[in-house]
Amino acid sequence: MIIIYKKVRISLLITSVFINLFLVRADEGMLIPSLIAAFESDMKAKGMKLSADDIYAINKASLKDAIFQFGGGCTAELVSSKGLLLTNHHCGYSQIQSHSSLEKDYLKNGFWAKSLADELPNPGLTAVRIVRIEDVGSKVLAGATSKDDLSTIQENIKRIIAETTKQGHYEAEIKAFNYGNDYYMMVKEIFTDIRFVGTPPNSIGKFGGDTDNWVWPRHTGDFSVFRIYAGKDNKPAEYSNDNVPYTPIRHLNISFRDRKEGDFTMVYGFPGQTEQHVVSSYLKFIIEKERPARIHMRDLSLGVIDGAMKSSDLIRIQYSAKQASIANAWKKWIGQVDGLRTLDAVTVKQNREAAYTQKANSNEGWKKYATVVAEMNALVEREISWEFKYAMGVEYFSYGPEYFKLARSINDLVINYQKYKEMGELSSVIERLKSGAEGFFKNYDEQVDRQIFELLTGEYLKQINEILENNGEIGIKSTANMIYSKSIFTNKQRYVAFLEKFNDKSLLKLKKDEGFSFYVKNISTFRNEVVPSYQKFYTEMNSLLQRYVEGKKEMFPNDKHWPDANSTLRITYGKLEGSAPTDGMKYIEHTTLDGMITKYYSGNVDFELQPRMLELHKDKNYGQYAQDGQLWVCFTGSNHTTGGNSGSPVLDENGNLMGLNFDRTWESTMSDYLFDPSRCRNVVVDIRYVLWVMDVYSDAKHLVEEMTLVK
Repeated sequence: MIIIYKKVRISLLITSVFINLFLVRADEGMLIPSLIAAFESDMKAKGMKLSADDIYAINKASLKDAIFQFGGGCTAELVSSKGLLLTNHHCGYSQIQSHSSLEKDYLKNGFWAKSLADELPNPGLTAVRIVRIEDVGSKVLAGATSKDDLSTIQENIKRIIAETTKQGHYEAEIKAFNYGNDYYMMVKEIFTDIRFVGTPPNSIGKFGGDTDNWVWPRHTGDFSVFRIYAGKDNKPAEYSNDNVPYTPIRHLNISFRDRKEGDFTMVYGFPGQTEQHVVSSYLKFIIEKERPARIHMRDLSLGVIDGAMKSSDLIRIQYSAKQASIANAWKKWIGQVDGLRTLDAVTVKQNREAAYTQKANSNEGWKKYATVVAEMNALVEREISWEFKYAMGVEYFSYGPEYFKLARSINDLVINYQKYKEMGELSSVIERLKSGAEGFFKNYDEQVDRQIFELLTGEYLKQINEILENNGEIGIKSTANMIYSKSIFTNKQRYVAFLEKFNDKSLLKLKKDEGFSFYVKNISTFRNEVVPSYQKFYTEMNSLLQRYVEGKKEMFPNDKHWPDANSTLRITYGKLEGSAPTDGMKYIEHTTLDGMITKYYSGNVDFELQPRMLELHKDKNYGQYAQDGQLWVCFTGSNHTTGGNSGSPVLDENGNLMGLNFDRTWESTMSDYLFDPSRCRNVVVDIRYVLWVMDVYSDAKHLVEEMTLVK
């Protein structure tokens, strides 16, 4: 457990506790696979039977070759010799939604391809295999005057990547770890022909909806199925009817053995971002101001979208993926703030900072670290307003009025108009915009967007201390009326007609377009004033964090240090276990179909089920997928996960697939900033339930037959 210390002035107490304050528990941390040998003995002590080479190797097949980054933001795993790929339902949700219509409502009814010919293409979707991870720190920093010499570092990075990729089809990326103290290169194989194979209906894949999101107990069948296709040489190829299912180097076997509390678990995936080293004043700002403001912005938009989705099946289909994206972070942040307050995280941080500074002052060779904490806190005090305005801008321009997306594309056309003309590319750019309009307006409702504009515009301008002409609600409604009744961006016919006749005079027409003028004025202020000031703050803080982490590693060499998640391949390990997060409450480690049915009878619309589920439960038709007469649905583990780990395989001690990671518990959402091993749990859909849904519920047994089941 993490002990919360009261502030004290007695230096002796600070000295005596700093070891505990910096100690990293075995189940905390997101470890770089190429360095996993350093943790092998500890993992084996927890029950693992694999070797480090079984997990990560570059000269032979290893588990890493079955793990893929899916769509740039999730994880997926290969489970057959024919390129069959499992990920979360919410990771494949935008693809499921894009293939859905009133006639083919795959969101409501599910979809299962009966043959390879029925599998559906997904333009733009990628699946990325990591070929190898290489420590290139010394090469990246060669010739640099300091770790902040970005021009030299960037030139070195370009050179290293060019040398690595000059032959063959692999691509490469170099990322900074530990704020630039370390650099690793990821050599990648990127597949671009990824086809949609199957999904359960929303009543399974999204069971529990916003009610259950981020909480336990959970009964969500959060999975979807895709397949990687390749050229006939088994290498990545653009979509073609001639492509064939990919034959992988390694695929995962399926663990059909009974589970029990205490079993070893390992998560292998691509976690997005953690910020374990943020300074106490910044964490205080997150808890008290930044997160509450962003939560309120999403309260407003969700209020509009949720109501509209209930009013129309068409709007439900149009906005389902958008609603899920907005609601996911919204509820996570609510739990995150609650968890950080419950742990008194600011005080924990302050005590760690005091211990760090005390240690730095105890040795002349460490004096360069003695002021770094104070410098970070001072920077926050001086510049944090730009971080806040930046966060509000991200919410408004990314998750606010949707017509902004079209205005952004046209603004790019305006800025680069002469260049496109001179290069003879103008007509192709216009055609791309017309093609994009089809997808945009397929999932757009003018009245929904107008309501979001009215609510979020007022809130955004209030938060950043700006005013609207004819200020107040009347002014905003008047502006909205002009935009949504006349602007080319809020109506498909007006927008397409504008593009059809686009010429030099169109630039003049844009200047008179109220929607375009509003967007350009506000985005220009954001880009020209807020973004540069935020970047200056971020760069200065990054430099200080670089020194802070360097000192942490130097002054506390026996601790288990791990770099913050940055969407690169990582490993975390723990065990299958429940938790007791609050006084008087104890969560067991798994849920069953019985609990799912109980929730259904509560009458909450988020717990809707189709009749087939009720029939199969009544008959106890669980096939080979039951354990002691029960069908496990989900379980929890003490693995350190975050966004990006969605879809990650949860593996047993032999490397067999136990389930798909898809969430954290409500009490765990603060783990991006502060990990508490007594409370933090990841949520997993049991692979046996996944296969039961495919086989028994959905009659897609042919997919299960592709897999290797291990008792």
